[in-house]
Formats: sequence, structure tokens, C-alpha cells
Amino acid sequence: MRAVDVIIKKRNGNALSREEIEFFINGYVNGDIPDYQASALLMAIFLKGMDSRETADLTLAMVNSGERVDLSAIKGIKVDKHSTGGVGDTTTLIVAPLVAACNVPVAKMSGRGLGHTGGTLDKLESIPGFRVELTRDEFIAAVQAVGLAVISQSKGLVPADKMLYALRDVTGTVPSMPLIASSIMSKKIASGADAIVLDVKTGSGAFMSTVEDSFALAREMVNIGERLGIRTTALVTDMDQPLGMAVGNALEVKEAIEVLRGEITGPLADVSLTLAAYMLLTAGACRDVEEGRSMAEEALASGRGLKKLGDMIRQQGGDPRVLEDTSLLPGARTVIPVKAGQDGYISSMDTEKIGISSLVLGAGRTKKEDPIDPGVGLVMRKRVGDKVSRGDILADFYVNNEAAFPEAADIFRAAVRISAEKPESRPLIFGAVTRDGIKHLGFKP
Repeated sequence: MRAVDVIIKKRNGNALSREEIEFFINGYVNGDIPDYQASALLMAIFLKGMDSRETADLTLAMVNSGERVDLSAIKGIKVDKHSTGGVGDTTTLIVAPLVAACNVPVAKMSGRGLGHTGGTLDKLESIPGFRVELTRDEFIAAVQAVGLAVISQSKGLVPADKMLYALRDVTGTVPSMPLIASSIMSKKIASGADAIVLDVKTGSGAFMSTVEDSFALAREMVNIGERLGIRTTALVTDMDQPLGMAVGNALEVKEAIEVLRGEITGPLADVSLTLAAYMLLTAGACRDVEEGRSMAEEALASGRGLKKLGDMIRQQGGDPRVLEDTSLLPGARTVIPVKAGQDGYISSMDTEKIGISSLVLGAGRTKKEDPIDPGVGLVMRKRVGDKVSRGDILADFYVNNEAAFPEAADIFRAAVRISAEKPESRPLIFGAVTRDGIKHLGFKP
């Protein structure tokens, strides 16, 4: 078998066999196939696509390119949740404790934030002492002890994805449905979970900006999971404005704690409860999503979810006192309001720009090695559809580097559009995709 023959076959629009895909991935990871031939295949896939069987075979070949976590020592159906990336999206810190409080183990390997999206690990590391770098044995022991652990991805996990993504980034082949789906699912499957719930974002702050593309990606990933024997569900949720009101690491942790305390409601809590319900359903812990929602709501109302978050923080070396006293989290020296310049209604938000505004303050990174400031960011006072008057505070900016504030504020102002007419409301959750098809929810806050 020759690499050039595999490239030509896909270039001509034909489906690749499992053997051809495995040969190419193994050869590339082992150094037998050079970058230029891998780039040629990526472009052929970008132009000609892959069917669902090919995409599943590509995913499995990528999984098998490195380590695969064995979680069999943990009793029960292990469930994981993955978001395609968003702004103000702190659902993991709410959902994982709620699900674990319902006696379904959550063993999650997560990533760091890059660009305008926040990373779960960065948020957790804003908790004093919290460790995300655990050994495999420590990870399993943590889940066995408290039913929940969130750690950084193993360096030996899916090396094919790291290598291929680096090529995709410089060859214009990132926005390819089979390549996106296989990249996400290979990491989730290699992490060892028995069941996966995917939160596919759609809108101005999402990788997929249209609802149609988001559902297509959701279907692709659910098909991969089911073909490879992993129970998989995907929700398509709105990212046309930040999900929570806080954007920034410690600020988002504080908001998640306030949700688990029952002190605040709204879109972040609503999406979290729905994700928790689908995680419970996908793990077989309830008969339908309505029962799952009731279980999650009870775990929230009783305080068991908050206690479970404290158990995880303690188990991973963090200071659980932050649940009672959020002032123990990193803070900012200065809080500066950004105000509305006119009367009207907030008609839209460019969520990506809001994420970038927080990044400029130091809350995010443009390169993986960039440091971040856990205490900075912004807390919005208004959402899309709210009526505002000139001089009303749109957001409070938490600032340590005042020289960065003017640029961050300008980006934020450009992201928030105010008009004379109130906009139509947009669904918070567009639908769920399972192996049985699509269920359109159209749930609005």
C-alpha cells in the first residue's frame, strides 16, 4: 500500500477502506509518511468529504495512535461531557457535580482555553491549590473516592490529532466536518468514558455559526460514538451571547458556585440542568429526560451538588472554603464600569468579541504557552433583549492592568449593539441529537 494511492483515491471522491485509513494514520504518526502527503490527504478530505463509516474509522485510527485510558476499575457507567467551546460557559463546574451527586461517576479530561473561548482547567486552577495534573492512578482513585474528577488531558492521548491539527491550522483545512468530528471524538473516546454528552454551540461565539452546521456536526459526532459502541448524545445550544454573566476564570468559578448555591438562575443554570438530565439519561440512570431533569433539580435544591463540588476540590488539593467565601478566589485591583452610549434595546452581541475583550484584559491566551491572570475579566449587567438607557452599566470590568482597559472596553462596546426595537427572542437550546434522530426543543429562557 502506498500513501500516494490513498491520496489519489480520496482526491477522486472515493471512500477509503478502514485498512487504508489505519495505514495512513499509523504511517504519519510513525514518521513514515511526510507532512506534505498528510497535507494532501487533509485537503482531499476537505474537498471531497467522508461518509459516516469513514469518519468513524478515522476516529478509531486516531484513538489507537496513542494511549487509551482504562476506567474499568471504576464501578458504573462513566459519563463525560464536552463543549465545542464558548464564552461564559461554566457548565462543567455545575453539571459534573450535579451528575455525580446522582451517583453517576464523572471522569473528565479537559483542555485549556485558547483564543476567545475559556478552558475548564484554567477556571479550576483559579481555586487556590487545585491540581489538574494527576497521574492515571490518582485520577481513578479520585473518581472512586468522590464520584468526580476533572484533570488535564494526558500527553500521550491521541498524538495523531495533535499532529494533524497542526497541519490543518496552516493548510486551510480546519473547517471540515469529518476532521472536526473525528478530532473531538477521538479525544473523548480515548479518555475512557462509557457515555458522552456533547454540547455543540451555535452562534457568534461558536465554532459553528449557523444552526444547520451545528446540527450537522452534532449528528456526525453522535454517529461516530454509536458506531464505536459509545453511548452518545448531543445538544445544540445558543452561543449568540455569553451563556453566563461572568467572563473570566475566577469570576466564572464564583458564578458556578452561586448557581450551585441556588442563588442565581437564568440561562447558565437552565442549560446546565438540561445537560445534566441528558448525561443521566445517556448513562442509563433514568427512564427519560424529564426524570433526569427532576433528579438534577433535586441535587441542586438539596445542596448535594454543591457538596460534591467541594468534595472534588478537596480531593484534588484545592481549598473548599471557596464555596463559602468566594473572596478567597483571585481578584482584581480595580472594577471599572462600561456604560451604554444610547437609549434602546440590546439587539445583539458579538460573543467572540466579548471573549476577546476579556482576553485583552489577561483572562485568556492567544498561544498555549501564554500566562493568564485568573482574577480579571468582566461581569455583564445586561443581556440581549434588555432595555437600556444612556449611562446604564452594561458590564463591570475587573482589571489588574489598567493600560489594557481602553482596548478591551472598545472591543466590548463594538460587540454590543443597541437599537430602537426589541429583538425576537432566540432559543437557548435548539435540540438534542441521539441515535434515534433529532428532537427539536426550542427551549427559551
